[in-house]
Amino acid sequence: MGQNSSQGARMTSPVRVIVVGAGCRGEIYSQFASIHPERVQVVGVADPRKFARTKLQQKHKILDENTFEDWHNIVEREKFADAVLICTPDRLHKEPVVAFAKKGYHILLEKPMATTAEDCTAIVEACTQSGVILSVGHVLRYDPVIHKIKELIDAGVVGDVMHIQHLEPVGFYHFAHSFVRGSWRNEAESSFALLAKSCHDIDLIHHWAGPRRCVKVSSFGSVSHFGKENKPTGAGNRCLDCSIEGDCPYSASKIYLNRVKQGDTGWPVSVICPSSLPDIESVTEALRTGPYGRCVYECDNDVCSNQVVNMEFEGGLTAAFSMVAFTEEICKRKTTIYGSKGELSCDGHEVHVFDFLTQRSTKHKAHNDAPQNFGMSGHGGADYHLMAAFISAVANNDPSHIRSGPEETLLSHLLVFEAERSRLESRVVYCGDAGRR
Repeated sequence: MGQNSSQGARMTSPVRVIVVGAGCRGEIYSQFASIHPERVQVVGVADPRKFARTKLQQKHKILDENTFEDWHNIVEREKFADAVLICTPDRLHKEPVVAFAKKGYHILLEKPMATTAEDCTAIVEACTQSGVILSVGHVLRYDPVIHKIKELIDAGVVGDVMHIQHLEPVGFYHFAHSFVRGSWRNEAESSFALLAKSCHDIDLIHHWAGPRRCVKVSSFGSVSHFGKENKPTGAGNRCLDCSIEGDCPYSASKIYLNRVKQGDTGWPVSVICPSSLPDIESVTEALRTGPYGRCVYECDNDVCSNQVVNMEFEGGLTAAFSMVAFTEEICKRKTTIYGSKGELSCDGHEVHVFDFLTQRSTKHKAHNDAPQNFGMSGHGGADYHLMAAFISAVANNDPSHIRSGPEETLLSHLLVFEAERSRLESRVVYCGDAGRR
C-alpha cells in the first residue's frame, strides 16, 4: 500500500501517538508506551469523559495543550504525532478515521472497523487514498497460538483444508456484563453481536481459508434467556434490592462487588465506575444507580446470545462457527481444522496435529514473549504483539508488519455483514449479491 511522502523512510526517535478514546481498549494499547518508552510515546489524548482523559494524561505525562474533550480539535491543529489509536465506540469510527487519514496520521483502529459495510469501505478508501498505514484491532491474528495455526496450515501439515470448526465460548458473566447490561447490549446503540464480539472469529476463519473466497453463508441465532419472560418469581429490578440474588449466577453483587472485596479492581469492575477509581463505595453506588446493577431480565438487550454461521468457500471448503453466551470458559476459543493429511486441534493454549500417515499426534508450541502483566484483556498477549507490529510498521514505514491490514480485514467484515443478513432474512446468502446490508 502506498505511503504518504511526508512520513519519511525510517524514524530514529520514538513513534508519537495520540489516543482517541481513553476507555478500556485505549488504555490497554497505550500501555505499550510504558513498557517500551524508547519505541513509542503517547503525546495526546481525546475523550469527552474527564476522568478517563485525565487518567491517561497523568499516566503518560501528556501536556495540557495536547489533551482534548473533542478529537475534532486535534484535526484542526497542525499535525503533532505520527499515528493515532482510535478506540471510540463502534458507531463513531468512520468520521475520525477519515479525518485523521487526510491529515497524514497512521491509524490503529479498534475492531470492528465500523457498523455498516459502507462505512468500512469508506475507511479503507480514505486510508488508501491518503497513503497511511491502517491496522485494525483484530488482535487474535497476533496471538502466538493462532499464528502457529496459520503457519502449520501454510506449511501443509494437514494437507488441503477441508473443514474448519470454531467455537467462541463468551462466558456466562462476560455476556451478562457486556451484552446484557453493558455497552454492546443493544444493536441501535452499538452493533449486532456477530460484529461486536465475533468479527474476530469470522476473520480467523477467513484468514485460515487462505485465498479461497467465501461463496455462500447461512446463519441462525436469537436472544435467549435474558428477557422479562424468564425473570424468576420474586426477583427485584436491581440486584442490590433483590431477595433471591443469592440464587442467581448473574448477580451483579457476585460479578462486581465480591471481586472488589477480594481486592480485584480490574476488568470487568474497572468498567462500571466511569468517573472514579473502583472501590467498595463507588462500585456499590454504580450498582445502585447505574446500568450494571440492573436485573439481567429487565434490560433493553436485543443482541444474540447464541449464533451459528455456516460458510462454504471456493473449492468445497466448509466452515462452521458457533458463538455461545452460556459457558464456563471466557473467550477461550476452540478450533478443529480437518485436512486431507491430518487433523489440527487447538484448545486456546496448545496446538496438536494428528498425522493420518503415521497415526501420531504432535504438539506444537508457540513462543510468546509478551509481558505477563500487559493488560487484562484475555487475549493471550495478542494486544502486545499487535501494538509491537503497528509501531514497527510506522517506525519503518513498512505495512508488511501488519497482519490485519485494510483489504483482507474489509473482506472478513463484509462476510460478517452477509452472515447477519442471512440470519435476519432466514435464507442462504450468496456472497457479493445485491442488497448488501
